[in-house]
Order: sequence, then C-alpha cells, then structure tokens
Amino acid sequence: MSTIKNKRTMSLAALTVAIVFGASLAGCGKGDVQKLVAEAKQYEQKGEHKAAIIQLKNALQKNPGDREARYLLGTIYLKTGDGPSAEKELSKAVSLGMDAAQVRPDFARALLMQGQYQKVLDETQAVDLKGNAVIASLRGSAYLALGKVEQARASLEAALQATPDHPEALIGLARLALSQKDIARANQLMEQATTKNPGHVEAWLFKGDLERAQNRIDASLAAYGEVLKIKPGDAGAHIARAYVAIGSGKLKEAQADIEAAKKSNPNGLLVFYTQALLDFSEKKHAVALESLQQVLRAAPEHMPSVLLAGAVQYALGSSEQAEQHLKKYLEQNPDNLYARKLLASTLLNSRQAPRAITTLAPALKDDAKDPQLFMLAGEAHMQAKDFGKATEYFEKANALAPNTARVHAALGMSKLGQGDNERAIAELEKATSLDVKAAQPGILLVMTHLRQKEYDKALIAVLRLEKEQPDNPLVQNIKGGVYMGRKELANARASFEKAVALQPSYFPAVQNLAQLDLQNKQPEAAKKRYLALLEHDKKNLQAMIALAGLGVVQGNNEETRTWLERAVSEHPDEAQPAGLLVTHYLRLGDKQKALTLAAKLQSAHPDNPKFLGILAEAQSAGGEPRAALESFGKLAALQPESAQLQYRIATINLMLKDEVAAASALKKSQQLDPAFLPAQLAMAGIDVQKGRFEDALAIARQVQKQHARLAAGHALEGDILMAQKKPAQAVGAYERGAAIEPSGLLSVKLHGALVQAGKNPAAEARLGHWLKDNPSDTRVRMYLANYKLVSRQNKAAIEQLQAVVKLEPQNALALNNLAWALGEEKDPRALQYAEQAFKLAPENPAVLDTLGWMLAEKGDAARGLTLLQKASGLAPGSADIRYHYAQALMKTGDKAKARKEIEQLLTNKGFAKADEARALLKQL
Repeated sequence: MSTIKNKRTMSLAALTVAIVFGASLAGCGKGDVQKLVAEAKQYEQKGEHKAAIIQLKNALQKNPGDREARYLLGTIYLKTGDGPSAEKELSKAVSLGMDAAQVRPDFARALLMQGQYQKVLDETQAVDLKGNAVIASLRGSAYLALGKVEQARASLEAALQATPDHPEALIGLARLALSQKDIARANQLMEQATTKNPGHVEAWLFKGDLERAQNRIDASLAAYGEVLKIKPGDAGAHIARAYVAIGSGKLKEAQADIEAAKKSNPNGLLVFYTQALLDFSEKKHAVALESLQQVLRAAPEHMPSVLLAGAVQYALGSSEQAEQHLKKYLEQNPDNLYARKLLASTLLNSRQAPRAITTLAPALKDDAKDPQLFMLAGEAHMQAKDFGKATEYFEKANALAPNTARVHAALGMSKLGQGDNERAIAELEKATSLDVKAAQPGILLVMTHLRQKEYDKALIAVLRLEKEQPDNPLVQNIKGGVYMGRKELANARASFEKAVALQPSYFPAVQNLAQLDLQNKQPEAAKKRYLALLEHDKKNLQAMIALAGLGVVQGNNEETRTWLERAVSEHPDEAQPAGLLVTHYLRLGDKQKALTLAAKLQSAHPDNPKFLGILAEAQSAGGEPRAALESFGKLAALQPESAQLQYRIATINLMLKDEVAAASALKKSQQLDPAFLPAQLAMAGIDVQKGRFEDALAIARQVQKQHARLAAGHALEGDILMAQKKPAQAVGAYERGAAIEPSGLLSVKLHGALVQAGKNPAAEARLGHWLKDNPSDTRVRMYLANYKLVSRQNKAAIEQLQAVVKLEPQNALALNNLAWALGEEKDPRALQYAEQAFKLAPENPAVLDTLGWMLAEKGDAARGLTLLQKASGLAPGSADIRYHYAQALMKTGDKAKARKEIEQLLTNKGFAKADEARALLKQL
C-alpha cells in the first residue's frame, strides 16, 4: 500500500469524473445511506460490532464512495482485532478524501496489529511529535517491537511530555521495562496507567498480562475483570482470560471464554489464534492448523501465530513447514529459547545435525541453566557421531537435572557410540531403575544387549520391562526381537502375536509376523495380516505400502500399482506413497505416467519441498535431465543448506557431461557438510577420470579420517589404485576396508584385484569364504556367475545362477543368464528359463536376445527374428545382438537384409566376431 497522503488538489478531469460519479449515486438514496450509517453508530455504541459492520457494508453497497462509512468501518475492524480489514478500509477512506491526519493513528494501529512495525514508522515519519502523544506512543511501540530500545524510549517519553499520564505511552514504557527485566518499574508504570486512566481498557488488559507474567493469577483475573466492567463482552479480556485458563489446564473454562469472545468478534484474528492455542494444548493439531491458517492468510507477520504454526507443524511431523515458520520467527526474535530448541528438534528429526548444532550454538552460553537445551545439544552431536561432545553436553544436563531417566538413557547411548559398552549399560540400567514405568530406557538397555549379542541379558531386561508394562505392545514386540536373536522362533512369534492382540493396528508387530511368514515362503499369510490390520485401521499407510511391497516380491506389478494408488488417494498430502508410485511407474517403463503424476502432485503441493523432490527425481529417471536440473535448483533455493541437494545437482550435471558445473556443485556440497560422503566419492571419481590420482587419494585419506568406522575410505583408495593399474596395492586397501566393515561389495572388489594381481586361487578362496558365511548374497553370486561365464566355466556359473533363482524366483537377469549358460551346455532346460525371463522382462534387450537366438537355433526362426529385431532396436549399440539378428535374417532367407546388417557391423572396429562375420558374409 502507498503512503497515506492528504489529497487536497484535483485535476479538472478528475473533478469532472467525481461530479459525474456523485451524480450517478443520487439515485441510490442519500438518505438511505445516512440512515444505515446512523444505525451502525447506534449498534457500535452498544458494543454490537457485528451488527454495526453489517449496516456499514449495506451502506457501502449503496454508495461505495462514502468515506465516513469507510472510516467508521475501519475503526470497528480495529476494535474487533481485524487488522488487515481495518488497513484496507482506512486506506480507502483516505483515497476518497478523508483527512489523512485524522486517519493516520488508526491506520498505524492496524499496521501494529499485523506486526508491520517498520511500516508504522514509515507512515508516521513526517509527523511532528510535539503535542502528538498518540503518534509518539505508536512509534514507540513500533521501535520497541523492532528491538530499537533507545528510539522507543525517546518516542514514549515524548508522548508523556505531550500528554502526562498518557495510557498508551505508559503501557509502552512498561513493556520496555519488562524487556529489560525491570519488573518493579513495569508494575509502577502500570499502577500509574490504571490509576490515572481507570476507564482505559488497554491499560487494564496489559496490567492483567503483567500480573500473569509474574504468576499472580488472581490479580491478573481481577484486572481482566475490570475490563469487562468497563466494556462487557470485550473480546480482548475474554481472550486474555482464556490464556490464563489454558496455562492452568482449565480447558473447558478457556473454551467458554473463547466462545464469549467469538460473540462480539467472530472473525477476530486473536480469537482464531487463541482457539488454535487451545486446540494445540488438547493435541488437536490438525484443527489448530486450520485456525492458524486463517490468521496467517490475513496477517502473515503475526509472530505468535508463526511460532505456534511451527510448533503445530512439528507435532504433525511436517518438518519442512515447521522449519520455515520457526526460522522466520527466530529472525525477528533471536532470543526466544523455546523457538530455538523447537527448530533444533525439527532439524534433528530431518537428520540435519550440523544445522541443529549451529542453531543451538547462540544459546549454549556459560550461564545456561536449561537441561533440555543441553540434552538437545547432546542429541545433535550424537547424531553427528561426535560422541565425545555429546557426552559432555549430556553430563551438563545431568548436573542440572540429576537422577533423570532420560538424561541417563542419553548418556548411555553416547557412551555406546564411544565404544564404552560397560559404562553405556550401567547408565541405561540406572535410567531404568529411576523410572521403571518408562519404556524408553528399558528398551534402549534391551537393544544394547542385543547389539552386543548378549541375548540372555537382553531377555532378563525385557522380562523385567514386561513385568512393569504387561499391556504395552511395544514391549511385546521388542521381546519378540530378543527371541529372534536367540533363534527361538516359536517364542518370537508368540510375542509378536501378543503385541497384535493388545493392539491390532500395531504395525511393527504385524510386519514382524509377516516377515516370519515370508521366511516360511507363505506370502499369502503375510498378505492376510496386513489386510487384517486395515480392517481395524482402514487408512493405515504403512500397511498399504507393505502390501505394495509384497506385490513387488511376488512379481505382481498390478497389485503393487493398485495398493500404491490407493495409498496416494487416501493420503494425498503424504510424499512417501507418491514417491513410491512414481518410482513404480518408472520401473515399469511408463516414464510419461510417472512424470505426469509427479508434476500433478507438485502442482497440488507447491509449498512442500518433498513433492518438488519427487518431481526432480522423476525427471532425472525419466530422461529429462535439464528439467530435473531446474527442479533441483528450485529445491536448493528452498533448502540452501542441503549438501544432499548440491550433490544431486552435481550428478545431473555429470549426466549432461558438464564436469565444471558438477565440480562446482560438489564443492558447495562439501562446504555445507565437509564429511558428506557421496560428494567426496563423486569428487574423487572426477579426479580419477581426469588422471588427478594424488587429489583423489587425498580425498580417500580424508574419508578414512572422517569416517574411521566405515570401509568407504579404504574402498575408495583401492578403486583409485585399480585405476592406476596397481592391483597388488589395491588388495591391501580393500583388505583394510573389509577388516572394518566386511561386505559383499568389498569381497567382489577384492576378488577382482586378486585376479588382476595374478592370485586366482586366493581370489576364489576369498569369495568362496564370503558366500559360505553369507549364502543369501545374490549380488555376489551373480558377480561370480558372470565371472565364470566370461571364463567359459559354464557349469560353475550354472551352479551359482541356480542358487540365485532358488532365492529369487522372479530375478529376470538371473533366469536369462542361467538360460544362456544352459544353452551353451546344450541343456534342454535352457529354453524354459529363457521363456520365464521373457515373461518377467519383455522389454529387456538382453532377455529378448537370449530367447530370440535360442528360438532361431531351434527352428522357430520367425518368432526368433521378431524378438531379435526388437532387441536390436532397443540396443542398437550392441554388436552381439545385431549379429544374432543378422544370422536370424539369414535363417529366414532374407539374405539382402542380413548382408546389410553384417556390413554395418564390420565398420565397428571393436566387433569381437569380425572374422566369423566376414566368413558368413562370403556365403551370402
């Protein structure tokens, strides 16, 4: 809105328009308008604001240019707490010719009500404060809200010089004294304000607030009572009494006062805010959010609502929205410890430990006495895996709140992170003894024993916990986990069943039972469990996602799609099912459907970064890297401190062959989080490609130091040495990694290095040892099978592939390779496996090639040719597939086309079967 000015001049053309406009209103009935305005004034005198507003709106329908009606309507909106509407009407009154000086104080109050403090100062800067106590007081309040204490004091004292005992100036000075913790001075000023101005509502309201801040509840209620004597039904007094009732836990009384406030001010923003506060206190978070949205749509700078919106979104689990609100609040109120702790908790929930640490830092002063603050700092450092610092903060919390179960539980977890298992268990046992009825410390103790594989001790601990909480499904579920560790599957199942009996919709226990069913190869039994849960909780998202997962396991793509689509329909605001459905479409090769859904969901949730992330990932996987880059760029603007997003931007740039932009994004990622492993590995990869091996090795050493408990740094060093063709040295690096964190991937890398170093027996032995200990590792078996196939050891390859197919009957790649290996051995089962693979992956060119070539060799050249033609089209760069296609063409008698294919193949210098192809060409 532009600055209010007194428009005293008017052009001839404008004057003519005004005369014509005025004449056109003559027919509306000037007397009718005046009558409506007069009735509105009468209603207003009785305190009937709603009726007054209705009459004024009726008057303005008849004559929209009535400035007096506009002004009166604006002042009534002020009284009802509707700042945005007041601002709008007062501005219109001035534009219609109302004296700006008359309107300015009310206009400034409307701006103050909305938290537009700087705008108050801008609109009143030209006013001479001498003799103008009202404007001086308003400017003082604006300065105070902006934290400009000296300017606030000067303006408020100027108001008192103009009008001694001016109530608004005294209230402002009392606020200033309160901000400087001078309670006695604040009380003195408010006593002066109410004594000298016994009929001033705002003075009594603030006196009530001041008494409430000192926990003098009776005096506070008495002050609010004075307001209601002066002005019965006053919304402000009822709202204030509701605050007291909410703070005292008297929620029914609070609701009664809110209802009373609604009668006189049904659309008041403070009424909506207070209702939200009450709903939040009653854990009605979704309902509270609806009220807050009413406030923030009209007054986005109302800081109490911004803070409460942050708390509500946190309670609802909406971390991004909570973070946005809390950051906005802290920008204006950096000393608010509650908001700072809540923002840190939000960041911890979204696994942003470094930012949580930065957020808490300003509050962690030497004189800090808040144990919860130290607990949060400890949790942040523990999440960042800085267990020493975490322990330091937990011990500070313990010093302030000794013998607190939660503190000792946290100390136990930090000691566990430091590897001090004995002290960890001691702390957890102490936490359990301090609060035998609290589940968390006892569960942490059980989990610690499980981690140590101390199953007997874990059982003792969980049975003790069960004795205290026999009807807690969580305890029964964890007991089932203990029995699983002890290999007592019957007892485990019984515990999980008891958890479900206690709470039929308790998903973790249902899931554990379903997993047992799957281990017993009973997928239908697992399905029935999830369906039974949905009978008790028809919209349970986890159950729907689990049923979709079962569809994947069973190779039933239609069922997977059905459940994911239902999950999205039932939970349109949840990102998880949306992301899974988009991924499912992509997995089926329906890129357009995935992109359309992702775009639609993002459009429906423009303020939710998760849906923008889904769209970006869909664009990346759907072959639209430039669109993906744009979406990731928008996401990075919303989350500028995300190292993960800069890493994704780098990967897209690598897809686009823009290594300079990729390196720049990776550097940003590492600046945001120097220990972000994916960015480190990607940067090392670029260095290797460019031949900068020393730079890559420096990154590997940095990773080894920063992630000492991970094998990643040593694996990276091994990869760099392999790129330098130093397999013997790479073996040592891989072995160091395997000693820290053994894995199938490292076993494969070690096998490759040993083979290249000429140590084939050792390579075979190491991989065989891994598979002996991990017989279900199908990835390693697939690698070994491929190695055997390349080495022409078909029987050994068949052995591994049969093991994979037994474990994963729907593994199309394993079925295809098994078919090929059996075909090489002239085994009649080959065609059967090739058909199975084709049924599962009809668009895979390798699968099409295997089946097509087998059919061509066995005499079904027509069908074989069709499949090979499709395979050749899907993989035009595969010389082997095109050669098979040419041979099939020859078998079906199309020699001209076969010749053309072979001639094109022979232009490829890397074609391994060139000699064979030339010989075949001579026969054509």
